[in-house]
Amino acid sequence: MKSWFVIILQSIKVFLLFTGCTILFYYGILWISAEYESYHRYDEPKGKAVKVINMEHEDQEVMWIDRLLLFYRVGE
Repeated sequence: MKSWFVIILQSIKVFLLFTGCTILFYYGILWISAEYESYHRYDEPKGKAVKVINMEHEDQEVMWIDRLLLFYRVGE
C-alpha cells in the first residue's frame, strides 16, 4: 500500500516539475519575442553609413537581363 502512495507522490512531483518548466519556457519565449519585436532592424543607419550598392547607370535604360542578374547577385 505504501509503495503505491510513493509512486503517486513521485508522479505528482514529476508532473509539477514538468508543468513548471513548461510554463517558465513559454514565458521566456514570450519575453524574448517581445524584446525583439520592438527592435527596428530596417531603420536607416545612423552615423557614417556607406551605401553598399551603387547603380552605375541609373539614368540609362536598364535591360531586363541586367536587372535579373542584379537580382540574383544582390537578392533584392
